Amino acid sequence: MRRSEQRRLDPADAKALKGTRYALLKHPERLKPGEARRLETLRRENRALDRAYELKEYLATILGQATPGDAPELPEEWLEWAARSRLAPFVKLGRTIRKHAEGILAYLDTRMTNGPVEGINNKLRVIARRAYGFHSAGALISMLFLCCGGIELAPPLPTRI
Repeated sequence: MRRSEQRRLDPADAKALKGTRYALLKHPERLKPGEARRLETLRRENRALDRAYELKEYLATILGQATPGDAPELPEEWLEWAARSRLAPFVKLGRTIRKHAEGILAYLDTRMTNGPVEGINNKLRVIARRAYGFHSAGALISMLFLCCGGIELAPPLPTRI
């Protein structure tokens, strides 16, 4: 949103946006005093960025603090606000959230993600890449179990110093 505003404005006004990226991305409680002043000035002078910032912060609040009982109604309120905002990136985001609403509500209810599974999958792929050239699938499977199975070798394998 900041980039599109910077392109849309004339060069003199666009200079006011220079160096505000991290202030816009940071959590408001973590802003340094200078960043907070600059962000406040920017929000007063640019309504589109102010609306975008409010939408971003409200969505962060929903995803970070919603309790399971509140989850079904909070995102709908945000989605209506995003659709009325007339900010193209947020209208598109709202459509995407509507499309994946079931999974997002499941996350809000359980706070579980597929991150750990993706991490294990990545580890398995690295091991399979390392096992390139093994003569059988059995050797690869053995390597996977050796690396991920929690097997304790006695005595342990030597390591580099």
